[in-house]
Amino acid sequence: MISFENVNKRYGNGHQALSQINFDVKDAEMVFLTGHSGAGKSTLLKLVALIERCSQGKVYLKGKDLTKMSHRQIPAYRRHIGIIFQDPHLLNDRNVYDNIALPLIIAGVRHQEVARRVRAALDKVGLLNKERNYPKALSGGEKQRVGIARAVVNKPALILADEPTGNLDPDLSKEIMLLFEQFNSLGATVLIATHDLALIATMNHRILTLHQGRLLSSGVSTHEE
Repeated sequence: MISFENVNKRYGNGHQALSQINFDVKDAEMVFLTGHSGAGKSTLLKLVALIERCSQGKVYLKGKDLTKMSHRQIPAYRRHIGIIFQDPHLLNDRNVYDNIALPLIIAGVRHQEVARRVRAALDKVGLLNKERNYPKALSGGEKQRVGIARAVVNKPALILADEPTGNLDPDLSKEIMLLFEQFNSLGATVLIATHDLALIATMNHRILTLHQGRLLSSGVSTHEE
């Protein structure tokens, strides 16, 4: 699904965010990306989402060389990716239903199909009874669930999450990670950047560890370990 080959990323101010990154993520795999603040986790996700471009090397998604993708191709490309941030960036003047429906409306999906998909996404994140609520009436965990529902409403093959539990307590964080496991079990590839080592140590998924822009290790964490 995802392949990085000798990837480097240097920003315009001279900061070397990533150096000689090599790894592969298989189809329908769930992988955690860890490391200290500033290790390069967010930059790596941005390269996959084409929010940023690598300075050197190659990034592939399903065999397609992302370094050769034109600017005009990016919007269509992103429709196949679900992106979740620590702050879900909900539109406060729109209710839950409308926030989730927005990507479908932009994509030109017909009204009846929009309603079906939005309610299916809400059902998956346990918020069917909140569709008419506005963001200000939601808890932090509920806002993050709305952000997840919006990211998966297009049924993406790939889900990228950047510190999705950073603002949540341990119990809510566990619930959110279990949601990602559910989407993974349905066939989605999931790549999550997180600093919550205690939580991911209880989950049996591969961990990529970054340190100062370099990939230190790529192993599987188990509860026993």
